[in-house]
Amino acid sequence: MTRFTLALASAATVLTLATGALAGEQYVDDTGFAVSGYDVVAYFGLPQGAVGAPQPAAVPGKASITAEYNGATFAFSSEENRERFLADPARYAPQYDGHCAYGVAKGGKVPGNPDLWRIVDDKLYLNITRNVVGFWEEDIPGNINRADGNWVSIEPDAPATGAIPQFTSAAPVK
Repeated sequence: MTRFTLALASAATVLTLATGALAGEQYVDDTGFAVSGYDVVAYFGLPQGAVGAPQPAAVPGKASITAEYNGATFAFSSEENRERFLADPARYAPQYDGHCAYGVAKGGKVPGNPDLWRIVDDKLYLNITRNVVGFWEEDIPGNINRADGNWVSIEPDAPATGAIPQFTSAAPVK
């Protein structure tokens, strides 16, 4: 491989990583909201549980405090959180457009459960079930690396398959 080809490949990789490549619109369930109406900014203020332990409950958003991003409506628990989101939506929106991080690591698109979350390197990741969280947490850096590699090749129009098992959204609050 020539130096020129290597430089182009490196530049493409950097550009993809810098732009947070999207493989379609944000996942939206039957609530009509991204992340089932939970406040994505609020996750960043919650204490994280240790690997293997449950995370604190997500914070429901309010239907009266919303913002649009990546083809979806996000709900927030406060105007302050909405403003923080609007200032940098890519920072707060979940990785892989709200799809399950482990599912993407395995090459698929399944819904992410807002109750099964983790912040890694200042990014929000969701998974679909508690069992899947266990597999994802066995090798978080490796799974993120595989998911990042897979995400760029997943068809943008490919729908998420399945529903979040045993999940009923409590958000958004009116």
